[in-house]
Amino acid sequence: MLHKTRGIVLKTTLYSESSVVVQIFTEKFGIQSYMINGVKKPKAKIRMNMLQPLHLVDMVVYHKTNTSIQRVSELRPSPIFSSIPYDIIKSTMVIFLNEVLYKSIRQQTTDDNLFQFIFNAVCWLDENKEMNVNFHLSFLLKLSRFLGFAPNTETKSDYSYFDLQEGEFRSRTPVHPHFLEKNEALLFISLFTMPFEKINEIKLENKVRRNILDKILIYYTLHTASFGDIRSHQVLEDVLS
Repeated sequence: MLHKTRGIVLKTTLYSESSVVVQIFTEKFGIQSYMINGVKKPKAKIRMNMLQPLHLVDMVVYHKTNTSIQRVSELRPSPIFSSIPYDIIKSTMVIFLNEVLYKSIRQQTTDDNLFQFIFNAVCWLDENKEMNVNFHLSFLLKLSRFLGFAPNTETKSDYSYFDLQEGEFRSRTPVHPHFLEKNEALLFISLFTMPFEKINEIKLENKVRRNILDKILIYYTLHTASFGDIRSHQVLEDVLS
């Protein structure tokens, strides 16, 4: 049976000389794997450049329950990006965010709130003419709300340390090394609470930005099963330097 759904491309794996298997976070079915044939042929209807990380697509798909690999009838970019593929900072940021998303979301069923957040955030990044170098930090912290480990901000004015393991502020230094002292903790929470439209108001030196990103990745490691190492953030940090 054919179904229409929006999707967010997560990972494309070569299957044969001209075929790929694409993992797509769909609005209707959660994360699904799709076999797409002939993507490298000159007259291919679905081309490789449509299947880049975090590209947003409209799809018509065949869907069968209890089948590991589904089939695609139609796929087209929607919306067509106007800046992400042509801006080195945005494109590198998208590759990094895609790696984190691939390792942290496990939705085999629909999750409308999570889908809408990612879809709208990627659209905002593409449409925003002024590149915001704090976007990836804010995105990941906001994403934690949808993954079930949002930081607790209720006691931020009273305590001096943010415990990454517990996800909340503490009055005393935690007994483990995974925490932020108050100044960086308040930046951490501001990036979480402030809308994308205002995060340019947060001024961060490169060293501080790198440290906060490292702490965010530790936060994800502590709260996401089998998260593993992230590699692409090194490239992103070099581009932002």
